[in-house]
Amino acid sequence: MASFQEVLREVRKVVQEAHPDLLTAFLTELLEAEVFSAEYYQSLFQCTDPDLGVRTDVEDLARKLALPVWQTWDNSKEILYSALGSLEDPQDDFVESEPLTPDPQLLDLVPVSWFEELLFRPDLPEFETPDAYFESLKEECDALDAEAECQVPLKEENEDGKRTKRKLSASLFEELLSRPDLLECDSIDALIESLKDEFETLDAEAECPILVKEENENGKKPKRKRPAVERSSRKRRRLNQKKPATPTLQLIQPINGLVRPTYVLVSPQSGGPLYQIVPLSPAVGAVAPVELSRTTQIMSSLSDTASKIQPPSPPTPVSPSKDKTPQDYSPPSTPLRTQEPRPEIPKRVEDYIQKLKSHLKDTYSVMEGGKKMDSHYIDTRLVQRKLVIQTGKNANKCLEKELVVLSDSERRKAMVDRSHVFQNCGPKPKPLITVLGKTGLGKSTLIQRLALDWSTGGLAQFQFVFLLNCKVLDVTKSNYDLKTLLFGLSSAPDCKDSEAAFKYVLANPNKVLIIFDSFDDIGELEGLLQSSATSVTDNSYTVRQLFSGLFQKKILSGCTLLVATRPKDALNHLLRKVDSILEICCFSPKDIQFYVSKCFVEASKQESALRKIQNQQYIFNLCSNPLLCRFTCFLLEQDNPEDDDTLPSTLTDLCQRVLDHHLELRDKVQGSKQDISQLCNMAWDSFKTCSSLLNQDQTEISKQLMDCGLNCEILASHKAQVTYFSSLFMQNFLAAMFLVQSKDINERTLVAQTILNHRKKKVCGEWQDILQRFILGLLYQKATPHYCGALQSFNDAQAKRKTLETQLENLKPGELTPGRLLELFHCVYETSKVRLAKHLVKKLPENLSFCGAQLTPVDVYVVWHLLQHAKGLKRTFSVDLRDTCVPLSGLKELVALSCITSFRAPTLDTIDLWEDLHHNSDEVSLKNALDKFTMDPFKASQLSHLDNLGLLVQIHREKKLPMRESELTLEDGIPAVRHLKKLEYEFGRNEPEAFLKLIEILPALESLQHLDLENNILRDSEAEKLAGVLNSLSSLRILNLSQNRIGDAGMEKLAQSLAAASSLQKLSLYGNEIADSGAENLASVLPAMKSLLNLDVKYNQFTDIGAKKLSMALKNSPSLKSLQMWNNSIPLGVLDHLRIQDNRITAP
Repeated sequence: MASFQEVLREVRKVVQEAHPDLLTAFLTELLEAEVFSAEYYQSLFQCTDPDLGVRTDVEDLARKLALPVWQTWDNSKEILYSALGSLEDPQDDFVESEPLTPDPQLLDLVPVSWFEELLFRPDLPEFETPDAYFESLKEECDALDAEAECQVPLKEENEDGKRTKRKLSASLFEELLSRPDLLECDSIDALIESLKDEFETLDAEAECPILVKEENENGKKPKRKRPAVERSSRKRRRLNQKKPATPTLQLIQPINGLVRPTYVLVSPQSGGPLYQIVPLSPAVGAVAPVELSRTTQIMSSLSDTASKIQPPSPPTPVSPSKDKTPQDYSPPSTPLRTQEPRPEIPKRVEDYIQKLKSHLKDTYSVMEGGKKMDSHYIDTRLVQRKLVIQTGKNANKCLEKELVVLSDSERRKAMVDRSHVFQNCGPKPKPLITVLGKTGLGKSTLIQRLALDWSTGGLAQFQFVFLLNCKVLDVTKSNYDLKTLLFGLSSAPDCKDSEAAFKYVLANPNKVLIIFDSFDDIGELEGLLQSSATSVTDNSYTVRQLFSGLFQKKILSGCTLLVATRPKDALNHLLRKVDSILEICCFSPKDIQFYVSKCFVEASKQESALRKIQNQQYIFNLCSNPLLCRFTCFLLEQDNPEDDDTLPSTLTDLCQRVLDHHLELRDKVQGSKQDISQLCNMAWDSFKTCSSLLNQDQTEISKQLMDCGLNCEILASHKAQVTYFSSLFMQNFLAAMFLVQSKDINERTLVAQTILNHRKKKVCGEWQDILQRFILGLLYQKATPHYCGALQSFNDAQAKRKTLETQLENLKPGELTPGRLLELFHCVYETSKVRLAKHLVKKLPENLSFCGAQLTPVDVYVVWHLLQHAKGLKRTFSVDLRDTCVPLSGLKELVALSCITSFRAPTLDTIDLWEDLHHNSDEVSLKNALDKFTMDPFKASQLSHLDNLGLLVQIHREKKLPMRESELTLEDGIPAVRHLKKLEYEFGRNEPEAFLKLIEILPALESLQHLDLENNILRDSEAEKLAGVLNSLSSLRILNLSQNRIGDAGMEKLAQSLAAASSLQKLSLYGNEIADSGAENLASVLPAMKSLLNLDVKYNQFTDIGAKKLSMALKNSPSLKSLQMWNNSIPLGVLDHLRIQDNRITAP
């Protein structure tokens, strides 16, 4: 892979040296290759002057282009090289990692003819007559005859059984040069046009296809393209008389109408009717092995076929102009194509599709727990997530995409239902889709619902749906091929004619949906993309390699791939390659109420169950997880509705009571108790490999124990062949039971599996999070489970508990990351010990940050519950809730705590909180929420950040909320705006719209002391705008304008305002473009800046003249303590002399 700096250098060369028309063509080609979107294409023209046709910001445009080119290097390099005037990759400069090697059986290569090289050789001299030009072409033809090589493979094989390449004779070209009608051309241009016309004719029917290079209006030679092949019958008859006896090559049009059709070169049969080999992979970039090409169909004549292969003209993007604003811009649309008729499905394949639909309908009509899908399924919403590239001071070092954390209000706006999972939101299809969700949120249920939708007539764009449960896949074996993966390992039923069905799948990949559920169980993804399947017939691959081949589109390119995983686990580092990221939401309070009503038919039982759940606050929040909500309803179904038994108060207690009820029901039927200690041991062994699958050597357990696990919903089976643990909660509960009660597990092993070992790298994510909660909960559980036989002694349990308590006392919560700090809260909560809770609260840092740790409703409750102990300990905290997705109800509860003196939260969520309190007329809580809100320091790296800050400033000025007409209770507006002291503007690029919005906001920040504008490519125009508002910043002490592009003109404007900056103490201007004139302007106002203590102007462009001006001004500035002004333009001797005169001039 080429480095970003190398790509940037080449792109910068194109931007700097290319003609404006060629630059537009270059951008258009990148757009057509889907290197960037239409909206991004339109934004690039903001860097151009439509009147002058020249770039006004070369560096900015180069960087905007270089990043998508670098990210899609495989698709972009040819376009870049073409723009640079080269047809070959510079292998000496760029080293590719893992080149894609085509399957040796795939011979669909489009050759590049050398005829056009003769026609457009740049070193050919100018000729006055066609005769002279003819003679030169003939000489070139003779010279290249021995070297030219055609890449069309012959059917003959050499002695080693390998296909060979043959030399291409120039005789056919010489025949053209000898044509009388060509010799009659009266000009060079007419001769060239005639030769081009003949070569285009040969493109369809000659021995080697020819790709003609046409010149544009500017005389430039754009990259090679496939010419039109519609020819006159006269020329066709003339060439047919001269055709060689060897088999000709025929261009076949693909079956399906694609945005970018794929063409296949085949040799027609000699004699008899012509048959067409059906391309088995007509998707973009997909081809099929030759040995699978057996289906044939009658095709039309050669001339008819040739007249149909011309691809549609690419869309021409609209170039922005000064009369067309970005709002009026319409992105280029895909040209309308005549829809190809759907290929006829063989009868046996159609029968299998119906069988597959029937099987999926029967299988997924019932949910886990025996509930019917149609009646009990809750259609939870999905949130469309997106990836962005980090911006700011380290933008060049952080080019990887990162997942944007949405606030609660942004999540509500981004919600979609399941009908949008496969819906294209733009011109680019979404073949790679990821569904994220924590354990128990219903990812598997959603996938089963989608499969059921397809089986009942929905998702008509797919003809095949293959559902693979990664829990049951053996990732260690390496004897699989693609057919086995789809028809043997998936949920599909047995297929009698799998060969025919597989052929149809290969021929229509865009009609295939492949789903990988529980992707976390596929194992470590270290090096996953470095080893992938490249052949659809090789049967020596592992499941991981087959997935990698599908994911990277090396096999079955064009199919749709859906992957379901947890957000903290396996697929995180692959998300930047995914086309669509969806996150499944938890149950809302209405969803909980609706689900409970579905579980209880009688109205009285519904009311009783809802009352019990709502009265137990922890359980109510726990029910936001659909699986745990089902556990709760199962307990309520077993209890007597008239009993007042309280529900469990911890997650450990809930899982234990659910397991107890299942075993009791089983014991009543069997008449005897079942010891499940062996299942606990098996759960621990599977946990160590982060797998739900039972190990092969452990499946030899008694049939009685296996039936017990299946009946109690501890285990599940796949096709009655593979057994696995049904849920992560129950598996980890059994594993924790083994760790706590086994005599073979010592205290050290137990501590290693908890959060107390905070220096250990977490590799299992949510696996370990849940396990450690159960360990702490079971250690302090009062009731001992009765279903485990081999229990340890009471003294052993005491020793383990004592060890963990010692670790808790020595733990420093301030050293934990936000995610692990949250897990510590859960572990302490599971113990139900007030002493441990107070000990934790006592040792918490004053600045309590959960930033970056997603907070669910139950997380918020646990934090709120433990922080209530702070009142008796006289502790107060400042809590940071940014990037936590904290729900509005949870934000309201945390802000209301008396121990919370200040909080930081997403701006829109905070405004929603104020709106809600104002709507409920809770003026006391509203004033409290206004006073506690803080945003200092404020960092703006996206336009939305400035939009939100602008909204706060508007509320501060108008003293009313956006959705309310009545005024707020505070006369002084929002204290957070009034007390903001530091603002960091970190875009890392020149964003005129964002900077203009910042300029509008700055006058309202009356207490601003530190303004950081470093490394934003600010120029003289931005410096002039900033100078206009500096007078309003009366409290400003530090102004950082380093590493920008401010020159003399901008310095002149700034100097006029800096003279009036009475409170400014530190000014940094290093790394700009200030020359002698700018240094002189700065020196002229330096004595007037009485409060200035430090001035940094090093790494600018002024010479010893400007340095002497500043040195002279320094003599009249007694308050200035240091001046840094070293740069390469100042002679070292001059700088040393100035330093001797005034020691406040510091050394570099």
